[in-house]
Amino acid sequence: MRTAPTILHLDMDAFFAAAEQAAKPSLRGKPVVVGGLGPRGVVATASYEARRFGVHSAMPMAQARRLAPNAAYLVPRFSLYRAVSEQVMELLGTLSPLVEPLSLDEAFVDLEAGGTADDSASARATGERLRSDIRAVTGLTGSVGLAGSKMIAKIASEQAKPDGLVLIEPGTERELLGPMSVRTLPGVGPATGEHLRRAGMTTVADLAEAGEDELVRLLGRAHGTSLFRMALGHDDRPVVAERDAKSVSVEDTFDVDLHDRVRVRMEVERLAERCVRRLRASGHSGRTIVLKVRRFDFSTLTRSETLRGPTDDPAVVREAAGRLLEAVDTTGGVRLLGVGVTGLTDYTQEDLFAQAAAEDHGDQGAASEESEAAAGGQGSGPEGPGQDHAASAPELPAERRWAAGHDVRHALYGAGWVQGSGVGRVTVRFEEPGSAPGRVRTFRIADPDLEPSDPLPLVASPAPTAAPAQSSWPETRPKDGSPDEGAGVSGGEEMSSP
Repeated sequence: MRTAPTILHLDMDAFFAAAEQAAKPSLRGKPVVVGGLGPRGVVATASYEARRFGVHSAMPMAQARRLAPNAAYLVPRFSLYRAVSEQVMELLGTLSPLVEPLSLDEAFVDLEAGGTADDSASARATGERLRSDIRAVTGLTGSVGLAGSKMIAKIASEQAKPDGLVLIEPGTERELLGPMSVRTLPGVGPATGEHLRRAGMTTVADLAEAGEDELVRLLGRAHGTSLFRMALGHDDRPVVAERDAKSVSVEDTFDVDLHDRVRVRMEVERLAERCVRRLRASGHSGRTIVLKVRRFDFSTLTRSETLRGPTDDPAVVREAAGRLLEAVDTTGGVRLLGVGVTGLTDYTQEDLFAQAAAEDHGDQGAASEESEAAAGGQGSGPEGPGQDHAASAPELPAERRWAAGHDVRHALYGAGWVQGSGVGRVTVRFEEPGSAPGRVRTFRIADPDLEPSDPLPLVASPAPTAAPAQSSWPETRPKDGSPDEGAGVSGGEEMSSP
């Protein structure tokens, strides 16, 4: 444990929803919900205005719509979120070489390692400066926690929300933790929490009073010892600059259960292709292929196959996933499919199996594409946890799927975003991050003057001047995000106007 609060935890405030509000002037101050919009979609992020209605992350989208029927419901734009995240991580990198990202909007920073703080006063000044820089560069807000350990810094940032800073002095951890729920501690999920509740322990103080021996008896040696130390406020975990990826995976949830075996096989092959694209983008290859199948009764099966060597060959992954599917009974219907690769390495070991599979790659790929076209296969939802995938009738080409919230550009009216679509029409609100709330116009879905567009930066770069001049503009400038691969969503989804 440190004697100075030099571990910083940053958590951006309602990140996805806040980015959408910053990009769309007409949504500022109004409830916004980002996530999958289909019947089985879930909430990824809700703005603070939407949270007042009881909407929260991981909630089924259907329930969110009942709680906040007038909120704006948008499909995620991961290309924008990644671009903003890169800006934030660059700012964190100026504070210390030890930055540990946990997600697009959350990270730990070791200020001591960067020489930017060595006591409470310098830590607080650094945290306030970071919050100011984030607002200037991205237009968004983040909450900062400062403490002598990672666990307490994360608790502090949660207390700071929204748009605040909380510093917890080392030595006060046990007093702080005592009245908190046991669920506050890392590693205590619903099952462990319920187990502890049945044993009469509901607060962190209860754990500390029970003693290490009792927790070991209840939870086992490793978990019990770790939990007792955390209950006393002890957490010696270091900030780790690089966290090695353990697996790469993608999955889709379907609006309607899939019963056609050919369609199920086609979806598995499509997921395998997406998984390999992610694998290659991360610079890895993998040795173990994993198939995940959630059936109509919510039972979830996983099957895996370990290859003779690591691969990033799409044909190899596709065929291995197909073989795993053959061992799964899908006659009752399938509601979710996933394909993953584990056992990651930084190289690919070419072997006879991979080479043989690669020879047939062209024919198999063409057959897969023909099958998908014939079945009306559609673009996948945003890649990541809780994504939504609409399994419906044949649909429009990818460039004519107008997802609620996504960017467009009209030849006459300029930049805007899709407010809703359906019944052969698409409604667009024409506005930009720095403009006043814009006007709404409706077009035919096939209007040739309307095209998909890249996201605009949330904070405009300064206009160039004829003669170079000294500028106070931050070095980390907004970047244009590129479209997220596979982020298309079928037409027909509507967004409730705020």
